[in-house]
Amino acid sequence: MPYVMVQIPKTPAPPSPAPSRSVPTSADVARLAGVSRATVSYVLNNTSAVRISEPTRRRVHEAARELGYVPHAAARSLRAGHSRMVLIPAPTFPVGPLYNRFLTDLQGSLGSLDYTVVQYGTGGPHGDEEARAWAELRPVAVLVPGSGLGPRGVAVLKRSGARAVVTLGPETIEGAHALLMDHDVVGHSAGAHLYDRGRRRIGVVVPQEPGLEAFSAPRLDGVRQSVRGTDATVTELPLAYDEQAAARLAARWRALGLDAVFTYNDEYAMLLMRALLDEGIRIPDETAVIGADDLMLGRLLRPRLSTVHLELPCGRELAELVDRAVRKPAAEPETHKVLGATVLHRESC
Repeated sequence: MPYVMVQIPKTPAPPSPAPSRSVPTSADVARLAGVSRATVSYVLNNTSAVRISEPTRRRVHEAARELGYVPHAAARSLRAGHSRMVLIPAPTFPVGPLYNRFLTDLQGSLGSLDYTVVQYGTGGPHGDEEARAWAELRPVAVLVPGSGLGPRGVAVLKRSGARAVVTLGPETIEGAHALLMDHDVVGHSAGAHLYDRGRRRIGVVVPQEPGLEAFSAPRLDGVRQSVRGTDATVTELPLAYDEQAAARLAARWRALGLDAVFTYNDEYAMLLMRALLDEGIRIPDETAVIGADDLMLGRLLRPRLSTVHLELPCGRELAELVDRAVRKPAAEPETHKVLGATVLHRESC
C-alpha cells in the first residue's frame, strides 16, 4: 500500500511576552529628583534626624509619584531591625458604628506616624494560643481588644520582636500596656439616672449574641451597684437581636411590672422601643428607656432616645502611646483608664 505524505501545518509559536517594565528603585527616584539615594530614604521614611528642605522633599515625592515608586517594606524592616506593622486582631464580638469610628480614627493616627495597621486573626478567650499566629507576621506592636491574652501570650509576642503590646479591656496584663475599659461605669450611669428620675422597677437588657457578655455583664453589674441599698429592683432581660424576640418580650411587658429599662446600647433600644410602642406601651409615661453609644439614629427617633455617651480613647493619644512604647521598649508598661460615660437626657426617659 503506497504511503501518502501529509504535511501538517506548524502551530505558530506564541508571541513573545512584551518585556516587563523594571520595578522602579530608589536610585531611579534619586536620579529623577537630582538628589542622593540617602536623601530619598530620609524623605520617604519621614526621618526626623536629618533636616531636608521643603523644595527637596517636594521634588523627591513628585519623582516617586511619577515613577510609581513605593518603598520596600521588607527591606526597610531589615534596615531598621523591626517592621512598622501594628497588628490588631479582629474582635470576636459584633461591632457597631462606635467601634468602627474608633478604629478608623486609630488607623489614621497611626498612619500619620508612618505605621501600617493590619487586622489579622481574632482576639478572644484563647489569646495566648492565637498570639503565636500573630507573632508569625513579626509586628512591631499588637493592640488586643477584649480579654483572653495572658502573660504567656505577651511573652511570645515580645520574643518574636514586638516592641509594644497594648490591651484594651477591664484589667491589666503583666508585661503589656493597658487601656482599662471597665463597662460597669456605663450601667452605673444609666441606673443612677433612671433612679433620679423616679424609676424604681428597672429592667436591663442582656444581649444573647455570643461575645457580648464581656460588655453586658459589667453593664448589668453597674446598674445593680447604682441602686444598691435603695428601694429599687433590677430585672435581667435576656434578648436576642431579633424583631420576633423583641415582640415576645414586649407582649409580657406589663406582666413584668417594669417602669424603666436600660437596653445595653442604642441598637437594642431601638429594637425594643419599636416593639413596646407596637404593644401600646407609652414611652416614657409607662416605661422609660435609655440606651448607650449616642448613635445619630437615636436622636432621630420619636421620642428621642436618652443615651449614655461613651468617651473612648482618642485615636491620636493611643497612636502616640504605641509610638512611645515602640521607641522605648524597655520602659515600664503604662496603665490608663480610658472609658468615661455621660448621660444625655432626652425624651424617652
